[in-house]
Amino acid sequence: MKSSKKGKANRISNNRPGMAAIAIVAFILLGVTYKESKSLENRVAYYNARAASLEESIEEEKARTEEIEEKKKYMETDAYVEEVARNRLGLVKDHEIVFEEKK
Repeated sequence: MKSSKKGKANRISNNRPGMAAIAIVAFILLGVTYKESKSLENRVAYYNARAASLEESIEEEKARTEEIEEKKKYMETDAYVEEVARNRLGLVKDHEIVFEEKK
């Protein structure tokens, strides 16, 4: 039995360089995996920030679209036509009197 134990101990001591090489490879793989996971975490953070920014832009554009729709509705009213006629074209109604400043 003693020779059997010595044989196992001898095989283990003969395999130490191989086990060390395997451990080194395992640590290298662990390091590479850790580095890649950090890189992926950074990319996820970037894309989350980008998504939040795009969501904000979408909300701003929706608000802007609403403003444009409201202005479009106003531009279809008689009040807008009258405003443009008065301000841009200088037109007045028949019963109005126009006063002009002397220059």
